[in-house]
Amino acid sequence: MRKSEVKLLGAWPSPFLLRVRIALHLKSINYEFIEVDLSGPKSELVLKSNPIYKKISVPFHDGNTILESQIILQYIDEVWPNALSILPSDAAQRADSRFW
Repeated sequence: MRKSEVKLLGAWPSPFLLRVRIALHLKSINYEFIEVDLSGPKSELVLKSNPIYKKISVPFHDGNTILESQIILQYIDEVWPNALSILPSDAAQRADSRFW
């Protein structure tokens, strides 16, 4: 996969961004990181990328913008199924993992 295929909008201190970055790393997915400055007003890119909640992290992949870290993790797991799975295959264990 080329680096330009996945872009990730976020700010380094965000635990939600860290969750997504770990998932991308586990799947060995190369991505371009677009850092957002949280010290001032929200950038136009953040407002345009997530107009409902105006939050980060936001990955861009194949013309899709995915929102909310749990949904992003599920997307990553489903789009790249041949790599290491993020969540266990057992439904009860997956539920526990999502809880924690």
